[in-house]
Amino acid sequence: MMERRTGTTTFDCFIGGKWGPSESGEYFETTDPFMAAPWALIPKCDARDVDKAVGAARQALEYGEWANMHPSARGLLLRRLGDLIMRDADHLAAVEVQDNGKLYAEMRGQVGYIPQWLYYFGGLADKIEGAVLPIDKPDMFSYTRHEPVGVVAAITPWNSPLLLTMWKLAPALAAGCTLVLKPSEFTSVSTLELMRLFEEAGFPAGVVNVVTGFGQDVGEALTTHPGVDKIAFTGGESSGRHIAHSAADSFKRLTLELGGKSAQLVFSDAEIDNAVRGVVSGIFAATGQTCIAGSRLLVHDAIHDEFLEKFVALAQTARMGDPMNTETEVGPVTTRPQFDKILSCIESARAEGAECVLGGKAANRPECGSGWFVEPTVFANVKNDMTIAQQEVFGPVLSVIRFSDDEEAYRIANDTAYGLAAGVWTKDHKRMFTAARKIRAGSVWTNCYRAVSYMAPFGGFKASGIGRESGQEAIREYLETKCVWIDYGDEQPNPFVLR
Repeated sequence: MMERRTGTTTFDCFIGGKWGPSESGEYFETTDPFMAAPWALIPKCDARDVDKAVGAARQALEYGEWANMHPSARGLLLRRLGDLIMRDADHLAAVEVQDNGKLYAEMRGQVGYIPQWLYYFGGLADKIEGAVLPIDKPDMFSYTRHEPVGVVAAITPWNSPLLLTMWKLAPALAAGCTLVLKPSEFTSVSTLELMRLFEEAGFPAGVVNVVTGFGQDVGEALTTHPGVDKIAFTGGESSGRHIAHSAADSFKRLTLELGGKSAQLVFSDAEIDNAVRGVVSGIFAATGQTCIAGSRLLVHDAIHDEFLEKFVALAQTARMGDPMNTETEVGPVTTRPQFDKILSCIESARAEGAECVLGGKAANRPECGSGWFVEPTVFANVKNDMTIAQQEVFGPVLSVIRFSDDEEAYRIANDTAYGLAAGVWTKDHKRMFTAARKIRAGSVWTNCYRAVSYMAPFGGFKASGIGRESGQEAIREYLETKCVWIDYGDEQPNPFVLR
């Protein structure tokens, strides 16, 4: 089992290549979710720190080493950073676990995979190519070039801080942008620790900056700052909507990865045991604290009872406890407010008539210590118009809904404000392709769930967001296209007529 830090460590913010306290000189506590006790002090930044960080990012973007760096050299820096993260993966994973309570086994896997984003986008950095246009005007030459969108405000959530930071940072840097990172106030430590590796890798000052603090003090100042050209945000729907409204005032570019109420569709021909494991993974892995959580289980009438019995039997065996222990399967909820919200959603489901067949309460087990644990919870006899089937819980709570035929399954799957992900369990190849076409979601997994890759674009339909992260599509989110015209003719035509 990995060791957690003891005592309280004080951290500084990172602006313009320098470490230091916030302008206010104030700090706030961050809490270990398993111990339910503070373990680090984080700088409480405000609009003054944001202004400094945006200024440093603008300076690096327009002048100096980064502004004049060849794309191949940018790619080399990204790959060097990837090597350093791989070297320090054990340490970074342990920091993430102590900060957000997710399993060490999962966070070590995530941190060990993060360098692939840096290698992939480092390789793309010098392959951003424009085109010569076969223009239909005589004596004219025209071509396109792609330029960095500018200074990017990257705002990340508390559930997978480093991974979701890298989904923004790697393509943005490959495109030549500079960044100001604002991690969640609940999980800032791993992002600050990452900056030490940026220094070691040799990135010029100001290319990446970190301001820490609360939404009303830092997030608002950052998203409304006139020096920010693009906002890349992962988080809740209400915050995303507020950011979109703020961005509209100055026409900032946006990438928003928001919530989900993803359905897992289990058809009557599915391999039941595999589907059971896949549905468990979709809702109870990461304690359900993931935007792609498969929180609605849609099961065909013909296998409903058998499937539910097997599912509950497997879910009952989930080992809860210290997330640093590699044998733990369900860890604590990351924050006290989220813990309270999950329990409130459970009570709401009961009040609306859903039948709780597993869990449904806070976990008071000796192995859970003093942390914020919720028992893996399953509600049966759920109707899709119930609040529990429509509201994102972001916790280990599953709603089970029956369906009688394929069209009903697709209708129920799409009957939500969200469209982030879906799972399909079937042996029928025609159904696999039909489901992929009919389900309105950014990711559709068939006979698997919760798989991501640096090669695969990720994002949502409807209220689940705007834009895509990862894959080649991601780098386009950080580029502007410029069209260049050159007239090589001898004489200008009539100046009062459009050419």
